[in-house]
Amino acid sequence: MVCCGNPTLVMKDFPTILKMPGEKQDQTLLLCLRLGAFLCFAGWAWVHFYWQAPYGVLLWQNNIFSLLERIGFTWEEFVGTGAGDGWVQEWSGRVGWLFLACTILSLTARNASRFQMIGLLTGSLFLIILSYAKFVKAQYQLPMFVEHGGQMLIPVLLVLALFFGVRHPTTVCTAIIAFIMTFAGHGAYAVGFWPTPSTFYAMTSVILNVEYQATQIFLYIVGVMDFVICLGLFLPPIRCASVLYGAAWGFVTALARPVAGMSPSLNYWGADQFLHEAILRASHFLIPLYLFFLWKKPSSTPFSESTKET
Repeated sequence: MVCCGNPTLVMKDFPTILKMPGEKQDQTLLLCLRLGAFLCFAGWAWVHFYWQAPYGVLLWQNNIFSLLERIGFTWEEFVGTGAGDGWVQEWSGRVGWLFLACTILSLTARNASRFQMIGLLTGSLFLIILSYAKFVKAQYQLPMFVEHGGQMLIPVLLVLALFFGVRHPTTVCTAIIAFIMTFAGHGAYAVGFWPTPSTFYAMTSVILNVEYQATQIFLYIVGVMDFVICLGLFLPPIRCASVLYGAAWGFVTALARPVAGMSPSLNYWGADQFLHEAILRASHFLIPLYLFFLWKKPSSTPFSESTKET
């Protein structure tokens, strides 16, 4: 005969049993944000150490040089004479250590450590500076800044999730803003509101093996879809489908860089040139994935935990 050995004990454990699935889901939500911040910082750290971050467009200016000239800098010391030298390049390498530190903080930060959170927010500030530099380099085209919303805000999202919680309205609203910025910025380029970058055409043509006209039609369709899923966030019946599409499309567009650019004929197959381009865009699919796990209807699980006596 099977019966409950201790009804009081079962009732005492009942709230804990109810809480466990929610706790696991919250851990998944936090993991999405941790991985997004970790990969974004790791990709940009690689840019700082191996290539060259785009600070030059902001710093190689006469007014900044005039300021440094007063303390004894020469033009050669300021801009450098080759790869890796010059004031701008040296400081770019030093900022790389900040990104490397933030890469580690993304995995270790806890809600009890204000120091770790300040470090992540500092990293977010430098991501904003990087995005602004790319915006200036693109002749002040607004979508160039807007589409970096996911990268700029992923460390902020992680801090909010640690401080307030992964389900707090502030955290969720920030994630929605990051999602809309990323896909609306991409969509504005794809549909032609601003001149579509040549890289969009090149990647699509190489991967799909299609001609210019077909590429243009394809980009227009996916650009329209970018705006559709942004609107879909505010329609409860389709918001899960919208963010799931966003996660898939964000993953595909991030992966498109190494897929289109890497080749066996290149050193390291070109991984050193293109792989980081996918890694630093991890937030483009992990923020939508966070929203999907947040909004999806939880599956009902039968309660089979009981005490048995014979």
